[in-house]
Amino acid sequence: MRKICVITTNRAEYGLLYWLMKGIQSDPEFQLQVVVTGAHLSPEFGSTIDRIREEGFKVDRSFDLELFGDKVLDLTHSLALAIEGFAASFQTLKPDLIVILGDRFEILGAATAALIANIPVAHLHGGELSEGAIDDAIRHAVTKLSHLHFAAAEPYRNRIIQLGEQPDRVFMVGGMGIDNINKVKLLELEELEKTICFKFNKHNLLITYHPETLDPGQAGNQISELLSALDKLSDTGLIFTMPNADTGHRIIIQKIQSFVQTRLGRAILIPSMGQLNYLSTMKLVDAVVGNSSSGIIEASSFHIGTINIGKRQDGRIRAASVIDCDTYEKDITKAFAKLYSPEFREILQTVENPYGTGGAADKIMAVLKKADFSNLIFKRFYDK
Repeated sequence: MRKICVITTNRAEYGLLYWLMKGIQSDPEFQLQVVVTGAHLSPEFGSTIDRIREEGFKVDRSFDLELFGDKVLDLTHSLALAIEGFAASFQTLKPDLIVILGDRFEILGAATAALIANIPVAHLHGGELSEGAIDDAIRHAVTKLSHLHFAAAEPYRNRIIQLGEQPDRVFMVGGMGIDNINKVKLLELEELEKTICFKFNKHNLLITYHPETLDPGQAGNQISELLSALDKLSDTGLIFTMPNADTGHRIIIQKIQSFVQTRLGRAILIPSMGQLNYLSTMKLVDAVVGNSSSGIIEASSFHIGTINIGKRQDGRIRAASVIDCDTYEKDITKAFAKLYSPEFREILQTVENPYGTGGAADKIMAVLKKADFSNLIFKRFYDK
């Protein structure tokens, strides 16, 4: 059996990897190995390592990244721990292939450790752009450290090839999150309200705001502008999720907590929703608000709007359901006016998701079953 080691560092990434992990786990040709670190081990973010075990996965290795702060030195220290922790994990587990997703700094640690250990890497959701965050540079760096590539859209596949990767190692499979939308039986309103302990209003919004890590000093001002715009909305339930553990995330959490405490019954902050609750909520709200990639990649599949604030997601392909705006209260307020306009609500009825209709995990499994892992480590730069 060939050993495939899947890395997961946070709740959102794990949700995207879930069906691929299930596919590897159930295939007699493969042995699934799971390495868990990052926010999964943090009580602040819901200690979601427990959920991974509850959902039937054995955690083969886990280690703490000491995510105690959100300053540059704090995250640099965590990156150093990531490289060391992944190196030790790979030395023990001796995987034949490592699977990583996305653009988090922890993932850079995994790819770096794999490079030194001569272990091939399969990278998911490469080739994308998010020009307002350091994730953009990390994603492209991870591409150059990887050996198989699974892109969410054709322009992203082309960009990976543009970075010098051999075309026969780059596959367009669509967005990973759409598999969850198709395969998970989502909760109806009454059951969801009981589960998250929140009563929906006439209008409802799902809000996630991450720091713009290329300008982390503005996180406090930016979340304040968003909260001011939200506070002007009437008959609207506000469901906040936690930001990523990036530089500047603490001030965002503090300001949301203060906001929610004085608006009980109208607003709630949920440390970790899990994919079932998150997607069930997305299905029932009017829009996703903030700067999360889920508002760009998954939301249009539900025919709901997205208010995408600021520069963090600049460069990503987006559906007609996405309203882009600046970080100031007046611009966000204008975006809400457009969101609820009859013209925009009509557009939402026929919007198509540019990230496909699902099946990404099955497409990846088909490639992995045919791939010769022993020959992947040798790469040649592809010049068009």
